[in-house]
Amino acid sequence: MKKVITRFAPSPTGHLHIGGLRTALFNYLHAKAHGGEFRLRIEDTDQARNSEAATKAILQAFNWVGLQYDKEVIYQSKRLELYQEYIQKLINEGKAYYCYMSKEELDALRQEQERNKQTPRYDNRYRDFTGTPPSNVQPVVRIKAPLSGVITFEDGVKGFMQFQASEVDDFIIARSDGTPTYNFVVAIDDALMGITDVIRGDDHLSNTPKQIVVYQALGFEIPKFYHVPMILGSDGAKLSKRHGAMSVMEYKELGYLPEALLNFLVRLGWSYQNDEIFSLKDMLEKFDAKDLNTSPSCFNQEKFLWLNQHYLKETPTQKLESLLNILPPLQNAQKEVLFQELKNRSQTLIEFQNQCTEIFTNPQNYEEKMLKKYTPEIKDLLEKFIIFLQEREFSSLIQIQESLHEFCETMQIKAGTLMPNLRLALFGKPGGIGIAEGIFILGKQISLQRIQQLTTKTH
Repeated sequence: MKKVITRFAPSPTGHLHIGGLRTALFNYLHAKAHGGEFRLRIEDTDQARNSEAATKAILQAFNWVGLQYDKEVIYQSKRLELYQEYIQKLINEGKAYYCYMSKEELDALRQEQERNKQTPRYDNRYRDFTGTPPSNVQPVVRIKAPLSGVITFEDGVKGFMQFQASEVDDFIIARSDGTPTYNFVVAIDDALMGITDVIRGDDHLSNTPKQIVVYQALGFEIPKFYHVPMILGSDGAKLSKRHGAMSVMEYKELGYLPEALLNFLVRLGWSYQNDEIFSLKDMLEKFDAKDLNTSPSCFNQEKFLWLNQHYLKETPTQKLESLLNILPPLQNAQKEVLFQELKNRSQTLIEFQNQCTEIFTNPQNYEEKMLKKYTPEIKDLLEKFIIFLQEREFSSLIQIQESLHEFCETMQIKAGTLMPNLRLALFGKPGGIGIAEGIFILGKQISLQRIQQLTTKTH
């Protein structure tokens, strides 16, 4: 069986967005599931719009999510001489020709066709031209597309596809400055790289018959095409920034994990039974291109956050610590309790970091509603708790929980009388991690200081 070789071929005119990463992921999984190769090609022939920073960002995004491509990266900008050779080959074989039609002539033709309610298209006037070419026009090169019949292919997602040859005109393969066009170089590169399968968004469907014309003109084998429906926003419109879609590396900055992003993207266009959670290993074991969805998927931010929290909970403490900014020195047991508490309260690394910072920041202000309930009796109770805590040693969370219970029993009070006021002292506001957990994480000395700070506050 022929080795499966797929590719991802972005243009470096902007940062890699999630739609592009999904395409890359599908190609990666399809190749690797069959023991094949996944290649990366940078389509950087548009010198006016290319960005070196965008190229770096594409490679950076691949590195972050862990999609490893095979062999070296192919840059189209370094292959211009190669494309010129193939252009000349087609001209020499009578399969392409110089077209001297000026922009004004082309505009006039289109206007006339629109007036006659015809589809605007080139009228082949230079297809078999043998006269003297105009001296004041720098020609383009057009390929000879079939004049009749149909162009067909079997799409792995959409099934049998058929285009009338009349829908494909003699399209330009080289501009007047000699630079090749998109559909021409894509077909050449895919053929020379040995690409067997092309998975891409269905916005490329209209390009496929043109690329097949190039394949056939050059005698290349046509790959298998899979045109995947686009990702839609929650309102059914094409996904954009207003739906929350951003570049891949922006998601990293916002505290998303690469595992969550890949899991989220693979489900936007592919399914396996009713499963929702897929590690990259799971995907490689279960992915089959025949299961790609035939209808568009909707971007669901809530589901994305749910997945991110799932992977946050699954991340070992040591790895999670390496993803965060500097933490105060903590014992391993304290760290485990802190991380377990915050994993249940955080959907992103940013939320995790912010809550962590809040815990270790000494309260400078106290929440007004809570402060109003801070009576002299409560102040007296906290002063007694300070003495109680000073006399206790604890090395585990359970010991603190038992001590809190013992204090409430000794003072003959309900936990609801003590706990909110300890929370006010420790954190200055309602909500957050448990009190016993807070004392254990902060440690005895800092906990005592914070409680004393509240008891000495005048208001």
